[in-house]
Amino acid sequence: MIIQEQMSVGEKLNILSDAAKYDVACTSSGSSRKNDGKGMGNCEPAGICHSFAADGRCISLLKILFTNECIYDCKYCINRSSNDVVRTSFTPDEICELTMGFYRRNYIEGLFLSSGVLHNPGYTMELLYETVYKLRNVHHFQGYIHLKAIPGANEEIIQRAGYLVDRMSVNLELPTADGLKKLAPNKTRKNILRPMRQIQLAAKESKQEVALYHHAPAFVPAGQSTQMIIGATGESDYELVHVAESLYRQFELKRVFYSAYVHVNEDSSLPALPGGPPLLREHRLYQADWLMRFYGFRGEELLSENQPNFNVMLDPKCDWALRHLERFPVEINRADYYTLLRVPGIGTTSAWRIVGARKYGSLDFEHLKKIGVVLKRALYFITCNGRTMYPIRLDADYIVRNMMNPREKLPVEPGITYEQLSLFDTSTVGKKEMVV
Repeated sequence: MIIQEQMSVGEKLNILSDAAKYDVACTSSGSSRKNDGKGMGNCEPAGICHSFAADGRCISLLKILFTNECIYDCKYCINRSSNDVVRTSFTPDEICELTMGFYRRNYIEGLFLSSGVLHNPGYTMELLYETVYKLRNVHHFQGYIHLKAIPGANEEIIQRAGYLVDRMSVNLELPTADGLKKLAPNKTRKNILRPMRQIQLAAKESKQEVALYHHAPAFVPAGQSTQMIIGATGESDYELVHVAESLYRQFELKRVFYSAYVHVNEDSSLPALPGGPPLLREHRLYQADWLMRFYGFRGEELLSENQPNFNVMLDPKCDWALRHLERFPVEINRADYYTLLRVPGIGTTSAWRIVGARKYGSLDFEHLKKIGVVLKRALYFITCNGRTMYPIRLDADYIVRNMMNPREKLPVEPGITYEQLSLFDTSTVGKKEMVV
């Protein structure tokens, strides 16, 4: 371990911001707190601006570690105790100065603060609490703060910190207890879930107090989130989705973040990943997560023990639709909102627009295009007034071929724009097949 005693704040920032890049569990949405005229900044949802890194991750906050020193030796972590890397730590005052200085320059809209475990969890959490306390009460910063709770720290200090920040998160790290035992032997599932439960119950109690007494302080008003590393252990997508669904249900999390495993350490227990981080797998999990949170899907609908992993060629919603063609086509002018959500190419906004627009007349495909429906996917699964957009076949192979080749246009006979529904397969040899 290389520890630098004398280091400028700028040098520390370079090290500790780089050390924080593998933690993706930070968003700046979900909290609303206006400036009271006595401090600096605000936390209106629209006031948090987002930008995106080259790998697609959202970056809108000053995202740093308090320290990259750590007593734990998690095999996948660049900051593990056995690694020979330059170690340094901020002081609470240095983080306050950085945050206020960056905010004044309009570089950031808030702070995401995590940390390695210095000496012990309680000592580290005390330092994090001191930092956010000074930001709020000495510097009067009223912008967004996301703080990582340290598992194993005293419940009282986590409770006090929760009234100062907008969101807290406790990283699950790995999806299963076996994975933790294998790659993070100093951590236990029980220790990680305990502060999750504490934050959940305290937030629920705080909401009740705020409802009764409007000036009561709010506890983590933006809720809590967590992160799972995917690809470091052998869990299937089915297991990952099941774990995420359980976390949403049991702990009322706002977000579960998925972080594709990045090979930064040489260790025989870690996968080599010659193809690089499993970013496509991470993307499919986020898509599935969105379907469960906003589209009414259950994890068991998307995957099963017989099909434990997502289709790399198709997004989860399209894949589900192709496995349930008996539910299609959906008649746009009659289907309810939740049925519309099941159609590939129709999102929550466009589904509401369809339901609202039908009150004023029948919709056709031109209307759907203006509403925002992605017709290049939806056209295979819908009808307007009993008709498809083009002559098509309701056949999985046929649909996949056309979806995977966007340059290939559906053949349309001259003068034909729609095809009347039929209950029978009208295909014959030498003619274009039509099944609806």
